[in-house]
Amino acid sequence: MVQAPGFIRGINPKSQIENPQAPAFIRGVNLKSQIENLKSIDLSPNLAKFCIMSILRFIVIGLTYIGLGLGYLPGLRMNRASIAIVGSSLLMALGVLDLKEAWSAIDYKTLIFLFSMMAISANLACSGFFQLAIDTVMRFTRNPFSLLIVVTLGSGILSAFFLNDTVALILTPLILGLTQALNLNPLPYLLALAGATNLGSVATLSGNPQNILIGSFSGISYLDFAKALTPIALVSLLIQIGLLWWLYPEVRSTKPCLIPTPLRYRVFQPLLTKSLLITGGLLVAFLIGVPLSEATLVAAGLLFITRRIKPDRILNKIDWDLLVMFSGLFVVTQGVEKLGILDLFTGLVGTPLSILGVTALLSNLVSNVPAVLLLQHLVPDPDTKTWLLLASVSTLAGNLTLLGSVANLIVAEAVAKLDYHLSFWEHLRFGLPLTVLTLAVAYFWIY
Repeated sequence: MVQAPGFIRGINPKSQIENPQAPAFIRGVNLKSQIENLKSIDLSPNLAKFCIMSILRFIVIGLTYIGLGLGYLPGLRMNRASIAIVGSSLLMALGVLDLKEAWSAIDYKTLIFLFSMMAISANLACSGFFQLAIDTVMRFTRNPFSLLIVVTLGSGILSAFFLNDTVALILTPLILGLTQALNLNPLPYLLALAGATNLGSVATLSGNPQNILIGSFSGISYLDFAKALTPIALVSLLIQIGLLWWLYPEVRSTKPCLIPTPLRYRVFQPLLTKSLLITGGLLVAFLIGVPLSEATLVAAGLLFITRRIKPDRILNKIDWDLLVMFSGLFVVTQGVEKLGILDLFTGLVGTPLSILGVTALLSNLVSNVPAVLLLQHLVPDPDTKTWLLLASVSTLAGNLTLLGSVANLIVAEAVAKLDYHLSFWEHLRFGLPLTVLTLAVAYFWIY
């Protein structure tokens, strides 16, 4: 028989009820009637409702992250943007958070920075800047190996200052056309483009969306971030050149056998001059410490003042899907945090090495932007080194698989249109060693 606690044993309920010294909440209580009242309460409907709601919430969150990882949901015409919006709206419908909480969860500074960088990149693209830049460096190539170096370093440097997905989208058809004209296997050069746009974007806060997020959350200045991670980007680009040289013997040739073929493109000189001047001023603003979102918004606003270019041409190049996806993800992540799901994984990110592993895994399961949004809530009291590790690992891990980054998918789709097949395993043969080596470089450089 289990004994009652000491403060209960020996107490006569009846005497306590009638005792004037007993607490007020005991005196005059009819225990028998209270017990009968408790028996009459039917808790089963409330319990069933709670269980059903909890299951539905977890299903919504699970399907949302599966869809974000795949880029679609089987049987439905949904992309990442619509998946994020549906997921956030269903979490509100299920009572996880209300509209005010959802609105406050959205980081407007990140959205402003992202929109403004897209507008700046769109102006440069319309002016012919990217085509001019790649054509200029191509003039120095005379053999397959030098072409590999130019593609890797050129796209990597461009991706450090402009959004990497934009660089991949613009340069992919140029690289394809060039390799076809020279009768070269396009696969190693397109892999170089996809890998370099990820590797180069590590260097700065403006290189990719996850770096923009981390800059907003951490408060690290543009210059401090670049000083810390530019060496990682440069070493990683060199590693990629060596790896492709090893995997594809046809790129090893250094015999002068290539005839430079002029690329066909149009340069809009007034817009090019204006865009370069404003972009140069923006980089100076970054270096002297002007807040990133304010500086980029002013620069984008100045570029919209024009008599020659219709605003629709610029606005149509803005990746609105990405902005919508970010907004939905902010809300979904807030819902995940409010439900306490992240508390279950706190023990998995106790050390820098475990943070590296979890970040790399999540970046390939749910994509790098959702991974960073989750981890910024999960990692306890992140310092500057932790933020730098998150930025570098979430980006470098995008090279692991074909589905790891948007740049990889852009290249894969372009290759398929020319009847080439870039399989998952073909990319993994390149991506796995590249990711392992570059993550090791990042870890030992930061720590």
